[in-house]
Amino acid sequence: MERGFDIKALGEIAIRCGDVGRQVAFYRDVLGLEVLSGSSDDDGIVFFRIGPGYGGHTAVLALFARDAGRAEIHPHTSDAPRTGAGSSLHHLALTVDHEAQENAMRWFSHHGIDYRVEVFDWIGWRGVFCLDPEGNTVELVAFDPSLLAADGQEKEDSDGKGVSQP
Repeated sequence: MERGFDIKALGEIAIRCGDVGRQVAFYRDVLGLEVLSGSSDDDGIVFFRIGPGYGGHTAVLALFARDAGRAEIHPHTSDAPRTGAGSSLHHLALTVDHEAQENAMRWFSHHGIDYRVEVFDWIGWRGVFCLDPEGNTVELVAFDPSLLAADGQEKEDSDGKGVSQP
């Protein structure tokens, strides 16, 4: 039997939160995502627009209070969700324009948000990484063809050092 389907895009990523209000403030006010639906005060579920998605399905980020949602579909507990190294979520990457990364770094600095930058020359990406209020790693990633390594060799900066870990 053939599989009969191909994945076209990521439709939604949902994160269970200990403090939905703090998380909403970060994703809305710091990262600038648009709230589509919900409120941390109402049912503890908030949906944000990430992008246009595929086939009419808007790509979304959903934040769920630890005990929100339908338990028969998504089991939950009153315990605080695990984040950081103890979480099964490694990181969340959101795509931005390469030029916008510089603005993001200035914005993060202005708001006292620590970040780090990494270059992935094997694919031509640069990532700006920070933590959300609950310790989840968030990456603002951008493609820049000038970052691509030639023939699989690590690209070097002007000092002759590799740039995969600036």
